[in-house]
Amino acid sequence: MSHGARVIRTGSSSGGPGSSSCPPPPGPEPGLLDGGYARSCSAILKVAQMISLLIGFICVKNSPWTNYSASIYFEIVTMCDLIMILVFYFVYLFRAYRMLTCISWPLAEFLHYLIGTLLLLIASIVATSKSYSSAGLVAGATFGFLATFLCALSIWLSYKISCITQSTDAAV
Repeated sequence: MSHGARVIRTGSSSGGPGSSSCPPPPGPEPGLLDGGYARSCSAILKVAQMISLLIGFICVKNSPWTNYSASIYFEIVTMCDLIMILVFYFVYLFRAYRMLTCISWPLAEFLHYLIGTLLLLIASIVATSKSYSSAGLVAGATFGFLATFLCALSIWLSYKISCITQSTDAAV
């Protein structure tokens, strides 16, 4: 016969549905949106990238053209990058990565940022070299460089997180 301590639960102290003394256990938030992701550093960085790309696009679009091909290239690169960042933002915000398991989302996002950052850097350099003192093109190129920096920061953060995760998994 065991003489250890026993826990006796009654209806009022069990923490069941009727009791409000204990908060619910932490876990994924119910619902369609992932509120934790919307407040994360990664999401805020994506929003900052989208805003800087949109401002850069508007500046170049509303400036007088001195070199049509340079401004069109900058506009295409900024809009494609903006759309892809928006897609990744919505994938993580609506938790679509759980349903689409055939895609490696971290790898897809890493490759997108790698290629998009390189193209955005080239577009910003071309826009700067062809600006000829046009204020709109200079402002657009400046926001393009800011978006390039933010995208490079995203690459570094995702690489840092994946390397830390892999190294701790290997040690366990």
